[in-house]
Amino acid sequence: MEWRDQGILLAVRKHGETSAILEVFTPTHGIHAGVMRGATSRKIAPILQPGAQLDVQWRARLEDHIGSYSVEPLRSRAAMVMQDRQALAGLNAVCALLVHSLPEREPHPALYERTEALFDILDETELWPLAYLRWEVALLEELGYGLDLDECAVTGKTQDLIYVSPKTGRAVSREGAGDWADRMLPLPFALKGGLDPDPQEVALGLRTTGHFLQKSLASGTRGRPLPEARQRFIDRLLR
Repeated sequence: MEWRDQGILLAVRKHGETSAILEVFTPTHGIHAGVMRGATSRKIAPILQPGAQLDVQWRARLEDHIGSYSVEPLRSRAAMVMQDRQALAGLNAVCALLVHSLPEREPHPALYERTEALFDILDETELWPLAYLRWEVALLEELGYGLDLDECAVTGKTQDLIYVSPKTGRAVSREGAGDWADRMLPLPFALKGGLDPDPQEVALGLRTTGHFLQKSLASGTRGRPLPEARQRFIDRLLR
């Protein structure tokens, strides 16, 4: 069994003395693991950082084996996050969420393209958190939990939409929420498609997407909480 693809390195785990298990997100093979020999060498180890863009070749005797990788680096994103802790926290959040959320070897080409585009603007400090929020919305859609924010689920109106129903993921207006307002999730302007990159607005949106990410993953991950890397990014955003 053999294939070749490009992909984004999500995680590296040491395997034996000189090898490592790489988890790579590819457009046609999804998240795919493989053993890379010599991965701890001084020449290649600095390149094998999460977020790196790689040309990968995977081989195995049988399809269900973990197999082995040979890689060629295409570009590193380390320089984009080296001096920016928020960008580094964001990159780690994306990588951790992908590993946490997606089944192995299941292709998600549209999400892959969005992830690659998101990583390519890591150095755009002002806009990146808002782009990350939009990426989480796209991740929810891939998981089958897309949000419906166009009209109120109760009244059908399109004005004064300030809440999201925690059960359905649909928008709710101030009038429609009524006495249930304190049980609703926030619907900030940033989540409705607005271009306001205010960190508080983005954090409110992430509170809502986080609720549905946890809900969507509850069965597949046996109720495990979302990766700590995501919360570290939010904490860094609000500093």
